[in-house]
Amino acid sequence: MKAGPSQEDIRRHNLGTLLRFVHLRGPASRATLAESLGLNRSTIMALTADLTAAGLVREELPRRPGRRAGRPSLVVRPESTRVYVLAFDVGVDRLAVARVGLGGEILDRREAARAQQEVDPADLVNALAGAARALVRKAGRDAVCVGAALAFPGIVRRADDRIMFGPNLDVGDLPLGEALSRRLGLGVPVAVCNDADLGALAEHERGAGVGCDDLIYLHGDVGVGGGIIARGRLLGGQEGFGGEIGHMVVNPGGRPCACGSRGCLETEVGERTLLAHAERAERPGETGRDAVRAVVDAADRGDIVAREALHRVGGWLGFGVANLVNIFNPGLVIFGGTLRDVYLGSAAQVRSVLATSALAASREKVRLRTAELGDDATLVGAAEFAFADVLADPLQVLARLREPETTLS
Repeated sequence: MKAGPSQEDIRRHNLGTLLRFVHLRGPASRATLAESLGLNRSTIMALTADLTAAGLVREELPRRPGRRAGRPSLVVRPESTRVYVLAFDVGVDRLAVARVGLGGEILDRREAARAQQEVDPADLVNALAGAARALVRKAGRDAVCVGAALAFPGIVRRADDRIMFGPNLDVGDLPLGEALSRRLGLGVPVAVCNDADLGALAEHERGAGVGCDDLIYLHGDVGVGGGIIARGRLLGGQEGFGGEIGHMVVNPGGRPCACGSRGCLETEVGERTLLAHAERAERPGETGRDAVRAVVDAADRGDIVAREALHRVGGWLGFGVANLVNIFNPGLVIFGGTLRDVYLGSAAQVRSVLATSALAASREKVRLRTAELGDDATLVGAAEFAFADVLADPLQVLARLREPETTLS
């Protein structure tokens, strides 16, 4: 017979559960924690004592007096400035690096535009490492980095974080996470994940998808990616390649795609197609998020060509969403990246196609929303992924990182 969990296993689980609660939900009183986690007050007191001793949380009197008579319940707060992760977002047209504290607070960040051209992998690592090292130097002397993760617009193998295919950003055979981890010298690995998967994770935990355990996140950059949350978990498939929604064929006779196929969703709704339809593809310097937003703004002002471009792209986007609704029966579809703006400019067209192409039973309760976290969805997702280990086993991870101490040279 399989043995049940030991007392240490239960303690480890409860420590992680409590820390995750205040990380995602914010400061909470001992009374709230006991009620929400189904634990007695003495257990909560012991758990918070352990987490406080480790420097992960602090306890303090409530800032506003409660209505109940008697001694107020202490409030447990995450140590946001002392415990942090590094989050990297490699977009086709921008690079972003942030130092994110426990509790999800973005403490500091660096961001730079990147020209849409061939990338030198070494230059990319240098730029990311330089920005991250500058952020680390600004952290307090007692602050500790407990993880790092990078959002990348491509197919990433989950087993070893290897980038298998980057149709719009080719880094060759460079093991990006390993190279960046070596340059940082903080003693923490840098996980590399698909950007749309991280966007889905972020919106599920902190954005428009909070409370919805079955959702699809569609992310637009130059191409289109997708992240699928099923029963509260990220759906990755056997190798982690699941969710490549941008390469779902919606128009077999359509435009050629970088993946080798034709008529993929991203060839019909991506940035380049929208700009071509809007007769803006040849305008120098007009690429990326600002160019997409310019088309939407022009359409709002009555530009007929821009309106027609959004109408055409919105139609194909509607077909893609209808297919996904039929297959996955999500409660929510979220549009992020440049698709956030595309959807805002073509919502009527998307909804019209969805109403005629999706099964009535599946579309009946599905909601269509834009990313609540905006352009930061993938960056926030990288931070949440980086916090996963410490939230699962707080004391062990912290002990491993602090012995021996690592310093930034």
